[in-house]
Amino acid sequence: MVKNQKVFLDTNIVADILDCKRTRHQESLRLVEKLIEDDWGICISEDMISTLFYISKDKKQILEFFQNVVFIDWEVACFGKNLLEQAVAFALLHSTDLEDVMQCLCAKQNNCACLITNDVKFCDCGIEVFDAGSFLKA
Repeated sequence: MVKNQKVFLDTNIVADILDCKRTRHQESLRLVEKLIEDDWGICISEDMISTLFYISKDKKQILEFFQNVVFIDWEVACFGKNLLEQAVAFALLHSTDLEDVMQCLCAKQNNCACLITNDVKFCDCGIEVFDAGSFLKA
């Protein structure tokens, strides 16, 4: 993998970054530091905004994170009807998690080099998938 490309972060990675009580908080912080240091573009999907807000206990903190980090330094990718139709068909065909398929197809659609997640059962829809620890070692 070549540095200076774009990576897609799954929702659990961003949640780990924001919540110091989560098990992989420190590792996810190191991941983002490495991405910034190595000049990777960071991409998330638009649905993560509402998901992260919903699960966050500190609503002001999450809104400030969106305003001061995500909307300035990260790319927020849209799904669109075509991607959603593909995701539903794939999830039905493979009996897999729709949200994972949506994230995976979104990463592919936006030319991300890989997707980083801490979900051990993340679906395979044709993009390289790493967990945070594996990416840090790569």
